[in-house]
Amino acid sequence: MRVLLADNHTLVRAGIRSLLENVSGVEVVGEAADGQEALTLIKERNPDIVFMDIAMERMNGLEATRRAVKTFPRVRVIILSIHSNEEYVSQALRAGACGYMLKDAAPSELEIAIHAVANGATYLSPTISRQVVDDYLRRVSEKESTPLEMLTPRQREVLQLVAEGSSTKEIAQKLDLGIKTVETHRAQLMERLDIHDIAGLVRYAIRHGLVSSER
Repeated sequence: MRVLLADNHTLVRAGIRSLLENVSGVEVVGEAADGQEALTLIKERNPDIVFMDIAMERMNGLEATRRAVKTFPRVRVIILSIHSNEEYVSQALRAGACGYMLKDAAPSELEIAIHAVANGATYLSPTISRQVVDDYLRRVSEKESTPLEMLTPRQREVLQLVAEGSSTKEIAQKLDLGIKTVETHRAQLMERLDIHDIAGLVRYAIRHGLVSSER
């Protein structure tokens, strides 16, 4: 089983790698520090499973998961997070993750999660509320979209960079866009989210796991 680790903390990746080295049949084929690097390594290393952090710079784990499962359908993504609340778990499942593990989980959960998703099941840490799963299944059955899902991938990128404190000029440089184009994306996403100031966008991004509240 080929596994890729994506987390912006080097020590976290090292700890998980060390634990997985003791799991029979598992090989860690790469490590990524952000979502963009994770997508590049998925293409290059062809992993079976990706352990994906949520709050990462350049591209957060939720956006990387959306793109990974769309571009590489056979890849199974397990989200690693410190958050157990409904919003985070629901967003992860709706992004296409097939597992959600809490970072304070017992080390033995890693092997359990790997085998579960490898066999086509969805794995959730035991402490995650059943209500979260029920809410997710209800939304899927009703084909209900959240405001965040109604944004385009580019608008979600702009939202994350705005929330990370990047200026319009910096966003334009990072995404290779014109300043006017960035301003248009920002205006459109503000309208779709019904949020009309930068502070509101930052709070929204934190609440939905696009950036960390530690920033």
